[in-house]
Amino acid sequence: MTDATATDSRSGTDRAMIYFAERARWRGPEVALWIGAFALAFLFPSRALLFNEVAILALFALSLDLVLGYAGIVSLGHGAFFGLGAYAAGLLAKAGAGAAPLSDPTLGLLFAALVCAAVGYVTSFLVLRGSDLTRLMVTLGVALIFQEIANRMAWLTGGADGLQGVAPANILGMFEFDLYGRNAYLYSLTVLMVLFVFARKIVHSPFGISLRAIKGNSLRAGAIGIPVNRRLNGAYTLGAAYAGVAGALLAQTTAFVSLDVLDFHRSADVMLIVVFGGVGTLYGAVVGAAAFKAMYDVLAAATPQYWEFWLGLVLVLLVLFVRGGVMGLLGAFYARLQRVGGRP
Repeated sequence: MTDATATDSRSGTDRAMIYFAERARWRGPEVALWIGAFALAFLFPSRALLFNEVAILALFALSLDLVLGYAGIVSLGHGAFFGLGAYAAGLLAKAGAGAAPLSDPTLGLLFAALVCAAVGYVTSFLVLRGSDLTRLMVTLGVALIFQEIANRMAWLTGGADGLQGVAPANILGMFEFDLYGRNAYLYSLTVLMVLFVFARKIVHSPFGISLRAIKGNSLRAGAIGIPVNRRLNGAYTLGAAYAGVAGALLAQTTAFVSLDVLDFHRSADVMLIVVFGGVGTLYGAVVGAAAFKAMYDVLAAATPQYWEFWLGLVLVLLVLFVRGGVMGLLGAFYARLQRVGGRP
């Protein structure tokens, strides 16, 4: 390699590092988003239960965005980890019978994350075999297997009647899950924010940059020395752990787990949310979950018989005519505001 080539290579690397460092910098709208999310618990306390659903759905969508948006792994069975996490946390809380330490919510989240990460790592070797179509079938098959296992093991899971007796202890031993759901929402939102910050650091780290390279061209990424399969195994395992935590939050805040947490519609809905919000943006999961839930409630109230038609129409139009989903729209609007304000 000549000196000129080496210099160009180093300068290219420096430019890339500067670019990703700039992308990782926090901006005003991001800070305002999180402040506003916490403020909702006090401004609209009667809607706390709905906000809690959105926070859990956003974390679930975030888990899929890590797998699909950054690693490029298409999954139609991501709900398996959501359901597994819900059952793991629910069974642990039931074993503790409302007393610490087994019923401690944070311990339940950790337990669910570890269980789902272990299962995700094992199944990742199956998922990574073959093309995208093969991965779709494998992930769907894994989800169906878990659902049938949960149905057959009624002595453990409660079967069609659901898991009864889930009574988590107070959050950090101080805050109980109140009837109106404000503490539950603040708890779920805090977990979402912590895991979001962690995911944000990951996607802007060398690991995340290598995932982008693999998604762009896996053969070229392997040729320059990136361990493709190990990176994809890690991303799938991380996504499974995040989905497990989301399921655990649902079990803890509702004090109930049913077979519905393993149903196919969970995987389908979260896929729609990620596409709706914007694939590979992280914030698309958060904004997409909020917009999807709001649109669902409005359409279901306005047209109870045809809400699915209008929801599908909006999604089709968004995919066809808007690049990058909701985050694409917001990004274009923010860029226009910057241009109007005289910023480059």
